Amino acid sequence: MKFSSHFLAASNLLLLLLLLTSSTFAIPTAQPNAGNLKRIADSDIKPRDGSEPLKWDGKYFHEPGGGNELGHYDIRYFTGNPVTYEERGQTLYHLVRSYLTVFRDRNIETWIAHGTLLGWWWNGKIMPWDWDLDTQVSGSTLAWLGANMNMTLHNYTVSAADGTEVFREYLLDVNPFSAVRVRGDGQNVIDARWIDVQSGLFVDITGLSETDPSARPGIWSCKNYHRYRTRDIYPLRETEFEGVPALVPYSFDRILTEEYSARALTKTKHEGHIWVPEQREWIKQEYLAQHTNSRGRSTPHIPRGLQAEDKPRAGLGNLLRVL
Repeated sequence: MKFSSHFLAASNLLLLLLLLTSSTFAIPTAQPNAGNLKRIADSDIKPRDGSEPLKWDGKYFHEPGGGNELGHYDIRYFTGNPVTYEERGQTLYHLVRSYLTVFRDRNIETWIAHGTLLGWWWNGKIMPWDWDLDTQVSGSTLAWLGANMNMTLHNYTVSAADGTEVFREYLLDVNPFSAVRVRGDGQNVIDARWIDVQSGLFVDITGLSETDPSARPGIWSCKNYHRYRTRDIYPLRETEFEGVPALVPYSFDRILTEEYSARALTKTKHEGHIWVPEQREWIKQEYLAQHTNSRGRSTPHIPRGLQAEDKPRAGLGNLLRVL
């Protein structure tokens, strides 16, 4: 989609004003490394299915449809066929690892949020039924991303378990309306995305800002009605997620229980999956026979935070080690 020069100039001015006036905790200082990054123009992106680019309708990010099946792809990179369950798991795995690694390498502060944070609490992994990933940044970091790294493509190469190389490419796209820190008509609540250009799956990035510091100081909110106190977020906690370093909010337990209820931290059946303590995994119900004990029964659930772990690597066990 294309925007007029007047609109883009106004958007850039808003981004700059936000950068200058927002309260900051960790402004990124590292500039992009040209070795595995290139900047592209919005006009360079053509829909994968060969259709014409969408006409401007007031919404920046578009999906091919609604619901889980079609509502979690960027329409510009959607091939026309949803990925399989297994492909989705692998794609999201590389998505979040690349996102966290690139942001850490460039000293850009970000932390995992919402359903992704809930997955971290259980076993430091993505929930297998999730269709996308959620992260947050401060408003000042969001403004920096818009001014310095918007529309950048990032190459990511890793070695798979069988020794073969996995090559992926990701687009960091910052919504021009990210500088507007109130909800408005609700069409632009997502501030930025880290998009897998092969499939269209993405990481949703939302900014938190003090939108009314005089009346409600220390209350940070996104554009989708999530509100936090400063002490809920900071200081951020060091941990791991999907095997790479990550950050989580300081009061992660309070945030999770307020957003999902305390039951979400203990119930062991959800979306056709069952929690298997011995494996520390959510397993699809049709696969459950492979994860029972010698008597053919599933072992009773023990909340993850109470399970012993000699060398905790991720999730709540890791926090118990470092607190």
